[in-house]
Amino acid sequence: MTKHIFFLIIVVFGVFSFSSCKKDSPSYPGGEVSAYIGIYDVRTLFKGTPIELNLETLGGSSKITGIVTSDHSAGNLPHGVLVLQDRRRLDLLRGISIQMGEKANEYSPGDSIVVDLIGGKLQRLNGILQITDISSNKIEKISDGNRYQALRVTADQILKEPTKYESTLIVLVKGGFSYTPREGQILSGDQKINDGFGFITVRTNPESELANLPQHKMANYLGILFNEVSGDSLVPYQSLRTKSDLVQIRSEYKTPKVVVTGLLNDPSGSTDANYEYMQFLATEDIDFSKTPFSVVTTNNANASTPTGIPINGWATGGLRTYKINLIVGSVKKGQFFYVGGTNKLIAGEKSTSISDAHWVANYDYANKAGYDFGTKTGNLLANSGNAFGVAVFSTIQVTATTIPEDLVFVSTGGSLVSANAGYRIANTDFYDIVNPVTLTNQPFYRNGDNTKAFVYASPSADTFIQFNGEFNMTLGRWTKSRVQNNVLLTKESKLQEVENELSTKLVE
Repeated sequence: MTKHIFFLIIVVFGVFSFSSCKKDSPSYPGGEVSAYIGIYDVRTLFKGTPIELNLETLGGSSKITGIVTSDHSAGNLPHGVLVLQDRRRLDLLRGISIQMGEKANEYSPGDSIVVDLIGGKLQRLNGILQITDISSNKIEKISDGNRYQALRVTADQILKEPTKYESTLIVLVKGGFSYTPREGQILSGDQKINDGFGFITVRTNPESELANLPQHKMANYLGILFNEVSGDSLVPYQSLRTKSDLVQIRSEYKTPKVVVTGLLNDPSGSTDANYEYMQFLATEDIDFSKTPFSVVTTNNANASTPTGIPINGWATGGLRTYKINLIVGSVKKGQFFYVGGTNKLIAGEKSTSISDAHWVANYDYANKAGYDFGTKTGNLLANSGNAFGVAVFSTIQVTATTIPEDLVFVSTGGSLVSANAGYRIANTDFYDIVNPVTLTNQPFYRNGDNTKAFVYASPSADTFIQFNGEFNMTLGRWTKSRVQNNVLLTKESKLQEVENELSTKLVE
């Protein structure tokens, strides 16, 4: 991939403001409006009809500056668009297209340019918001070879706000098809790519140099996001620029034998002890007496000991991690099953019995130490803003280096990770052992971009945290990443409230 690209996963909410827009600038004696206006601000000027760009409409400014991201060398971008982006406003990376005709081909990614907007027009052409009527003598190239950024976004974010990322260089991570590509299938035309959060069209001109790129089972797609008009709506699509914008992912994403689908961490009553439980979904038939598994919980509340970084990860023990072995019983593919305390009640003391649910382990964690590690405790899972989590292992031999089948974390607080120690993750819908963009190792939770977590429920008492997703057994991947659904239970709630149409599903 081109040496000029500097991938940065942008998850920072902007706290800086600039004086590029007159209406947001305070009036100071002797103050002057900047000649430069941010691309973000230019985009907000458009209200659906073409607008002339002059000192009045631009609030006293006259120019934009940014880094070029368009590359027409492979013939795959919309004709004549020069695309640049900046972060001058609110620290938000935003792009804009300038209609330049054949002159657009003269610019390369990494060129830093200044554009005089006076006399231009802002309008939507062929679905793309563009600045038109700009002659080449109004563009000054300042330098070349500059680093620039690609914004990592997900399909659901794009589909929710299709104009927000328009003309911005984006990367769709872990994109795949709704089928397993056969050898010889190529990228030519419009292809629907699923990144676990939805489907986005990747458009490849059949006449371009990119038309014969292979379809990969899983890949990263780097390209510029554009829109086209469909009826009364704008429909987004991404266009790759060069062959290096398609990067096959070779990391192993195996089908987990069990996935975590829900938990109750804060049953109401005088105590949580032996009322907490976790829900799982089997992706294959398992006889635990022949193929033993284990479940490990982690509680990182401030009172949990040992304190500090969990050097032994999931095997830390004490009040930090607790292990329950699954060594009896069996489960069928597609069946929910439960692991938890001895009481088998849906929402703590005096609530409905769910003893008829498929329980694989009911363990007296309030009075017994865990299998191999874990001190007896009244709380397997935290009732605070500090992180707590659940991991399931296809073994009962769990050490600092053992990788789970699946795991979830709720919240982010506490002492969780260092460069060489922490809670190991698996390749899941949320986590990647190797960063799929930078290809650097990130084996622990809170390591690299493994920062996602579900949100601590409020109110927490009697809230079953349901993780709703869709795992495709044929493709061996999540085609709908898990999202959180908080189910507020009552003492009269039934099992159907935690096993229903919103639960995680297996699809073939």
